[in-house]
Amino acid sequence: MTMEIRVLRAFVAVVEEGGLSAAARRLHMSQPSLSQTIQALEKQLGVSLLERDHTGVRPTERGALLLREARGLIDYHDRIVATVGVGDHANTMPLRVGVPLELPPDFLPAAIARVTAIFPDLDVQFRHARTTDQVTELRTGGIDIALLRDRLADPNIDTALAIEEPMGAIMTAAHAEELAHPAGVSLQHLAGLRWAGFPRNDAPAWHDQVSAILRSHGVEGIDSVAAHDRPVTAEVKLAAAATGLAFALASAAWARLLPTGLVWLPLTGNPIVRRTWAAWRTDSRRRDLAYLVSELELTT
Repeated sequence: MTMEIRVLRAFVAVVEEGGLSAAARRLHMSQPSLSQTIQALEKQLGVSLLERDHTGVRPTERGALLLREARGLIDYHDRIVATVGVGDHANTMPLRVGVPLELPPDFLPAAIARVTAIFPDLDVQFRHARTTDQVTELRTGGIDIALLRDRLADPNIDTALAIEEPMGAIMTAAHAEELAHPAGVSLQHLAGLRWAGFPRNDAPAWHDQVSAILRSHGVEGIDSVAAHDRPVTAEVKLAAAATGLAFALASAAWARLLPTGLVWLPLTGNPIVRRTWAAWRTDSRRRDLAYLVSELELTT
């Protein structure tokens, strides 16, 4: 019987957070995926690990036993990585990470913190860039790992899915009152507004995917903010939405950050899901990079 460390980390997170929703946010994975992970673990072990009620979850007797053992195994695993991995890599090359716009705010810091706990001398450097520029840097050795919105089909590059974010719509409160229903807003009801998007050169495949989905729901217009070949920042997106002529796509994390007059609504049916992929060169032999990949990879 084999059991992955990431699965044990997921179980520990559920118990420590007292529920699947909070644990899913901590692990940056969807709640259904986390639930499937726990169910698969229970099936593998043949026991019930969690008791669920209206207050959340708590470990069963067997679950409490696994919790103690899992924490010990995770600590042991991390010590092994530290002992074996740091000696030949400490105080050498920095780990250069490509970062796109609009990552969940605690996604990278949490992963980096866990990696630097194992590699305390590691120098992590961030390079903020669009997907296309990160790909160039990755191929030429300018960065060690990239976080991309397009998955590469390149035999020299490995990829792992890191984040899945269902997109919602930011619009004026007046439009929300007119268009929304209890479950959110239907994409076709946004046909009278323009999309405050991003330049296609940022991430061509992701741009084409979003554009095709919008067109299939009758949304044809693209706001002028995306017409220029430069990054569309949060401030620019919000300003476009505030005109009442456009809407912006964003994850649920934006809901608590909006200025007065703007609201975030989920898109019913989750027709647009943004994926972020970790990508690195297949010929890399860096242990710190491998550990970071394991921290970033979405458990499904």
